[in-house]
Amino acid sequence: MIHKNWLEKETIKKVKCVQTNAKKYIVNRVLTPGKEYEVKNETEEFLFVVDNTNKVGGYYKEYFEEM
Repeated sequence: MIHKNWLEKETIKKVKCVQTNAKKYIVNRVLTPGKEYEVKNETEEFLFVVDNTNKVGGYYKEYFEEM
C-alpha cells in the first residue's frame, strides 16, 4: 500500500519532461514538455512523479531526463 502515502513521501529527485509522444497512452494531458516533476518512486522501467493533476502517476522513463 505504498501508493497511499506517495504525495507525502520525500522527493527522490527531480526530472524534466522532454516529450509526450506516447505510442499507447495519452500523456500530454498530464505531462508538459519542459516542466520539472518531483520523483516519488522509481522502478526499472517507470518513474512515479507528481503530474499536472497533483497526483502521483507512473510514466515510462523515456518521457524524462534527469536534472
